[in-house]
Amino acid sequence: MKRAFTVIHALGLLLVVFSIAYLMPIVTSLIYGDYVMLFDFLLAMLWTTAAGTLMWMLTRRHKGELSIRHGYLLVVAMWTAMPAFSTLPLLMMIPNLSFTDAYFETMSGMTTTGSTVLVGLDNLPPALNLWRHELNWLGGLGIIVLAVAVLPLLGIGGRQLFKAETPGPMKDSALTPRIADTARNLWIVYVGITLACIGSLKWAGMSWLDAICHSFSTMGLGGFSTHDASVGYFNSPLIEAIMIFFMLIAVLNFATHFIALRSRSFRIYRVDPEAIPSLTLIIGSCIGIAGFLWWQEVYPSFWTALRHASFNLVSIATSSGYASVDYAQWPIFAPLWMMLLTATVASAGSTGGGIKMIRTLVLVKQAGREFLKLLHPNAVDPMKIAGQVIANNIVFSVLGFIFLYFMTLATLTFVLLISGLDFISAFTAVLASVNNCGPGLGVVGPASNYQGLTDFQTWVCTFGMLIGRLEIFTVLILFTPQFWRR
Repeated sequence: MKRAFTVIHALGLLLVVFSIAYLMPIVTSLIYGDYVMLFDFLLAMLWTTAAGTLMWMLTRRHKGELSIRHGYLLVVAMWTAMPAFSTLPLLMMIPNLSFTDAYFETMSGMTTTGSTVLVGLDNLPPALNLWRHELNWLGGLGIIVLAVAVLPLLGIGGRQLFKAETPGPMKDSALTPRIADTARNLWIVYVGITLACIGSLKWAGMSWLDAICHSFSTMGLGGFSTHDASVGYFNSPLIEAIMIFFMLIAVLNFATHFIALRSRSFRIYRVDPEAIPSLTLIIGSCIGIAGFLWWQEVYPSFWTALRHASFNLVSIATSSGYASVDYAQWPIFAPLWMMLLTATVASAGSTGGGIKMIRTLVLVKQAGREFLKLLHPNAVDPMKIAGQVIANNIVFSVLGFIFLYFMTLATLTFVLLISGLDFISAFTAVLASVNNCGPGLGVVGPASNYQGLTDFQTWVCTFGMLIGRLEIFTVLILFTPQFWRR
């Protein structure tokens, strides 16, 4: 019970900090003279602040350093509570919107999944559209990383929290000796690149609102748009090219970006074990799918095929989820290949989802070791990636993660099949949710959205988004008896 009070104390403080995020849509409401929206956002900000303050005051005697178990509990609590409070503006402003759909929307935003149940996005109030995209942006690098920079100021250490939120195989490498400094540096890079994206999209012809919103969802790889037709609304090769460039930046490790900027050298990208494999796989797939679509006569020329294949493939592969055309109408090989890439191409430390490229490389290397072991049983063959020896305990951890990943996909798919959804829709909805990439195929394809799902199916996909964003272990460990033993 004391452990729960410590977590509630920290969660209350973080909710108060999170309430500051309402300032951006509040300012937007003032700019557009929408005083109804202004009142609703002020009310939502007040309720969030009051709830956080009450939680903090009632548990202030339990203030203390977070242990590893505290970290896991707080991470899951944050990623479930903050989307709940984020629903307040949607519930107040959109008539007949259920809490299930509102929570799905905000969970999709904060986990940077980009799935939506809303229609009529073109007519949503500017402040509300900005709120959705701000959730994409905040969730992109991780609200937890922001909290790590803030927690020391509140008297709560953050290293355990940072480890709980980033359970990848390379999580212990730090940019600076203090974890708070690391978090601040990552956010500086994140904000700087976002500003560059905003300026580029405004220069390409977007309005300020569209440029800001799409930059937020591009850098967060969230895929939310201000238009029902997504990026297809603009029908601009220049806008698509700019977004491709920034999505490729966002799919790489932001620690690598920071080191490159600090050293003023691109050499670090050649040393990064994930950057070249990720970019090679994405670019090679763009050219291959473009050639396939041209060969299948989907488009009259290779260059037209390359334009549409590149934008939509990069969007899906990086787990962003934008669409410029209805790629579900392409021959089935192309969209399924794109969905497969969502699991592998994102780097650890990026805003992307899925297995991550580093785990994919570990699996490939381990497969090679097994072949060598069959031929030479007594050979000593340590695994190395980018010249770094990978300990066997990390390899076993990756294998355990992959097992849970595929079991999660299978279990949730069967649950949706039992609920009455067809196989393609069920499988791709789960794949898109767990990989945080937005649209699937079938009834949840790019030409539609998740509005047609039942409440039960919506909650299944919501859970898939949460467990995918927190990389499975962080959530499932709470259901083990060992976690709750003293």
